Amino acid sequence: MTGGRELAEPVLEFIDATVMRGRTRALDGLSLRIHRGEHTAILGPNGAGKTTLMRVLTLDERPRTSAGDDRPALRIFGNERTDVEELRRRMGVVTGDLDANFGMSSWGGRVSGLDAATSGLLGTQGLFSHHDVTPAMHAQGRAALERVQAAHLAAKPLTEMSTGERRRVLIARALVTRPEVLVLDEPTTGLDFVARHQFLESIRRLAHEGTTILIVTHHVEEVIPEIRRIVLLSCGRAAFDGPPAEALTSDHLAAVYGAPLAVERQGDYYAVRVVGAAPTLTAPSTSPAAGPPRPSPPSRS
Repeated sequence: MTGGRELAEPVLEFIDATVMRGRTRALDGLSLRIHRGEHTAILGPNGAGKTTLMRVLTLDERPRTSAGDDRPALRIFGNERTDVEELRRRMGVVTGDLDANFGMSSWGGRVSGLDAATSGLLGTQGLFSHHDVTPAMHAQGRAALERVQAAHLAAKPLTEMSTGERRRVLIARALVTRPEVLVLDEPTTGLDFVARHQFLESIRRLAHEGTTILIVTHHVEEVIPEIRRIVLLSCGRAAFDGPPAEALTSDHLAAVYGAPLAVERQGDYYAVRVVGAAPTLTAPSTSPAAGPPRPSPPSRS
């Protein structure tokens, strides 16, 4: 129970989850439960464990408990063992690696927006001649593009799109199966401030439509107003877990990021700046005394 209201079923559970990188614990006994409709941001600096967490969510890593026993360290939609096909249908994931490499190995990146979106139904990066793609599947792809205001990109190759356009198409691909959860990894990296605003507004609409949003990032500016929970990640552990007003404070963020920080509210969003003046550079002096010694005038005989 939270505030007298029973939470919906959990969609994601980390239970004492640990992932080793050599002798380093990239995730170190992480325990975390996210419920349906509980829009959440996992925030932390580089090296906090965010990339490993994303690899766990895409089933590229299998965590174990810190004790190394047979207890489940991960449940997705209540299941200890998740079928890849079911996961793709119920959880859409967009990572930075997907954005950078989509279709490059087979198409050189020249995949149309519609083919990219529709390929989410098949779990491929683009459509191939051996795929039996029906008009109904293309209709699903178009509907997904429309959900992120990208219908005009249906015929445009990804290689000719801006970063923001390509990001929208890949989110459409993640949405084409009508997933219950959408996971976004550093979603506005590479976008200018106008494109970032437009992109985040699209994510806000998806949250209002009922898709559970999980944002994994080190950018406080990506915390949309619909986010009601912040998990601050540090050294593979949850350093703080609570609502934005409690989590996004100078003290909490400074402890996690290792620098003095000031937090400001800018409308519905948060912004952070590093506290402290830049080091002052001393300008070279033009005084003769500061320069090299001047030669003595010639003596007069």
